[in-house]
Amino acid sequence: MGSTAQMNSPPGKSQTSSGPHESRPALRDWIEYATARTVLGVLGHLPRRLARLLCAMLAALCYWVWPKLRRVGLQNLNLAYPEWSPRQRRKVLFACFQNLGRMLADFAHFPRLNRANIEDLIIYDGFEHFARAQEQGKGLIFLTAHFGCWELGSFAHGVYGHPVTFVVRQLDNPLIDGLINQLRCLSGGRPIEKRDFAREVLRALKEGESVGILMDQNMLVSEGVFVDFFGRPASTTTGPTRIARKTGAPLVLGLVIWDRELGKYRLRFDSVEWIRCETSEEEIRANTANFTRRLEEYVRRYPDQWLWVHRRWKTRPPGEPPLYSR
Repeated sequence: MGSTAQMNSPPGKSQTSSGPHESRPALRDWIEYATARTVLGVLGHLPRRLARLLCAMLAALCYWVWPKLRRVGLQNLNLAYPEWSPRQRRKVLFACFQNLGRMLADFAHFPRLNRANIEDLIIYDGFEHFARAQEQGKGLIFLTAHFGCWELGSFAHGVYGHPVTFVVRQLDNPLIDGLINQLRCLSGGRPIEKRDFAREVLRALKEGESVGILMDQNMLVSEGVFVDFFGRPASTTTGPTRIARKTGAPLVLGLVIWDRELGKYRLRFDSVEWIRCETSEEEIRANTANFTRRLEEYVRRYPDQWLWVHRRWKTRPPGEPPLYSR
């Protein structure tokens, strides 16, 4: 396990497998980095309860002063839950912001987590599904989403002794990108930059690694297929499906769920059955649709824990009008 000592010097480059950003950091990058590092450092040294309280206040402030995100979130909730009242949608969206605040506080505490205290924050639920997939010896694909405290999933799994190789998108600020990846990797995980997806994921699976992939982001028409999500076609990545079909690697759905009764998170694993079809493209579409359906089931159970502020239905099928207002 890593420690705070690993955070003493500013990251000069991203720790993704694709190497550093090509351009030198600008003054604005350094200012943003100093701010992020200070915030994470202060939060990380506070007791977790106090850090969460401060982040809850910050999240509430962001809800009111960030109208663009609030507008996108309410539009998404209107698309997904047209039967809800405006008050219900606002309540869930505010809770979504609170969830993000809690995640920030807990992310800042990553350097303090180890095998002796990890169960105070997160416990396994359905670990047998992960274990069965791992026993096949082909590596496995850990399907996840922007749900609950998603950053904690791969990190905690590593603390428990199961490091995860995870796919990330390189941030625009190279210094913050390096800082975030330092924290992500303290439990033994390894990031793969999105642009190196196919080559690096195939190599990781060949070496028997678990690869975490976020599967709930909007994709360009050329990058995904349209499958149903809350009754509307959503352009969805086919990467996990294509890789699984090529390698035979098993898939598990893994989501980090905030359990209010326990006062901690559950890292929930579910097995994912593979659907066989006559053609490869039919199989890819059918399984992508199945993964998305499984995610929707969890979002419907815990609507305040999904990232509603992302324009999930931005890409439209040919000929269909946009769903979002400017």
